[in-house]
Amino acid sequence: MRERILEIAAYIIETKATVRQAAKIFGVSKSTVHKDMTERLPEINPEKAKLVKEVLEFNKAERHIRGGRATRRKYLNINK
Repeated sequence: MRERILEIAAYIIETKATVRQAAKIFGVSKSTVHKDMTERLPEINPEKAKLVKEVLEFNKAERHIRGGRATRRKYLNINK
């Protein structure tokens, strides 16, 4: 478990991936990734946890923009 947590953390930091993207790559649920990054990682590696937290907060702040873009693309494709 410890190895998985550190691998996912490194992936998120390197790629600026979302929880969903990381979950898909590592074959675990979003809930598992979220719990690993917010609860377990700070106990294992506080410095990495801080970096991951910054990425996750950035992704959360941008989430509504991504959703709007996806909806716009969806309706543009329907009208074609």
